[in-house]
Amino acid sequence: MLTALNHIRVVEQGTFITGPCAGMMLADLGADVIKIESAGTGDPYRSFKTGFYSAHFQAYNRNKRAIGLDLKSEKDREVFYQLIAQADVYIQNFRPGAAGRIGADYETLSKINPKLIYCSISGFGPDGPYAQRPVYDSVAQAVSGFLSVSIDPEQPRFIGPALADAITGIYASLGISAALVERSRTGQGKRIDISMIEAMMHFAVEPFMGYFALGEEPSGVDRPRLAQAFIVRCKDDKLFAFHLSSLDKFWDALVEAIEGQALANDERFSQRLKRIDNYEALNAELNAIFATKTREDWVKRFAGFDVPAAPINTIPDVVDDPQARHLDMFVPVADRIEGARQTIRPAYSFDGKHATTVRAAPIVDQHSAEIRSALESNPDAWPALKPDAGAR
Repeated sequence: MLTALNHIRVVEQGTFITGPCAGMMLADLGADVIKIESAGTGDPYRSFKTGFYSAHFQAYNRNKRAIGLDLKSEKDREVFYQLIAQADVYIQNFRPGAAGRIGADYETLSKINPKLIYCSISGFGPDGPYAQRPVYDSVAQAVSGFLSVSIDPEQPRFIGPALADAITGIYASLGISAALVERSRTGQGKRIDISMIEAMMHFAVEPFMGYFALGEEPSGVDRPRLAQAFIVRCKDDKLFAFHLSSLDKFWDALVEAIEGQALANDERFSQRLKRIDNYEALNAELNAIFATKTREDWVKRFAGFDVPAAPINTIPDVVDDPQARHLDMFVPVADRIEGARQTIRPAYSFDGKHATTVRAAPIVDQHSAEIRSALESNPDAWPALKPDAGAR
C-alpha cells in the first residue's frame, strides 16, 4: 500500500462514480476512507449489472471501509457527526440541496469540525439554471463540449468508459489535496465545489483555446488530423495506431517502414500542412497499405523504426502485455470476500516504490460493528483502521 496520505481521515458519502472515485484516489494514496452508505441498500452502483457486488462498484471502492447509516435516525446521525468531528475530509456527490435535508451540509459540518475539508461534487454546480437537472456521465460529456471534440461527427456514438465521472472524481481529489496543503499552513478548513461540467470544460481546455485564439469551431476530427494520428485496419482485421505529431522524422520513418516512397512523392502528402489538408485521402492510402499484412507482421516491422506506434490492444491483450507486466500493473486484491482476485494498482511510484496490493472494496456494512464499537469506547477518537482477517 502507498502511505503518502496515511495520516488523512476521509468520510465519503458518494454513490456511483464521481464521489467514490475521489475517495478511491485518496485511499489509493494511503488515506483511511470510511464510506457511508444507506443502511441496508448501499451504493446503487453495487447492483449496476448483477448481484450486489458489481465489478463496477469494486473498481471505485477499494481500500475503503464501509458502514451503513440512516441519517434520518438520530442515533445513526450521531455516529455520522462523531466521524465528521475527527475527519480531515468529507466527500459527497448529492444533487444540490440534498445534503442539507439530511444534516450533511457544509454549514452544519463545519461547525462540528472547523478544520474539515468539505468537497461537494455535482453535475452542474451548486446553483444556476441547470443546478437541479439530473445528470450522468454522458450528459456531462455532451453539455461541456467535450463530446463534440471527441467523436466523429459522421458516426456519432459515445466512447469507452465513464470519462466525465472518473475525470471529475480525479479533479476533486486534486482539489482536496491542495486544500489539505493549505490547511497545513492556515489551520482552517474549506468548502470545495466541483461539477462535472466544470471538470470536463477544463479537461477540454485545448479546443476551447483553439476557439478563443483562432475563432474556429473545433470538431472531433481536428485533433487526429492536426496530430497526424491514424488508426488503420490490417489484413487480419486487427487495428494498429500511430501518431506522427509535427516532426518530419516520424513521417520519414513511416515511409521507410511501410516502403511507401510513392506516398512521399505524392504532391498531396509532400509536406506536413498538405498532409493535414489531405488527411482523409492519406488515411485511405495508409489503410490500403496496411491491409496487405497482418497486424503481427506490422508490429514486427515497426520494431526496427522510430515511429510512435502500437497495436490497439484489447483489455485481455493488455493483461498479457510485456510492458504492463514489467511495471507490475496487476496486483492481488487483499482481504477479499468475493469479487476479483486481482486489479490495477495505483499509477504512482514514490522513490521507486509502488503499491503491491490493494484492499478489496467492502461489502455492505462490512465494518459497521468495528466502527461503532470504537466510537462507543472512545467517542472523541477516529476509529482506528484494523487489518481484516485476510483473504477468504
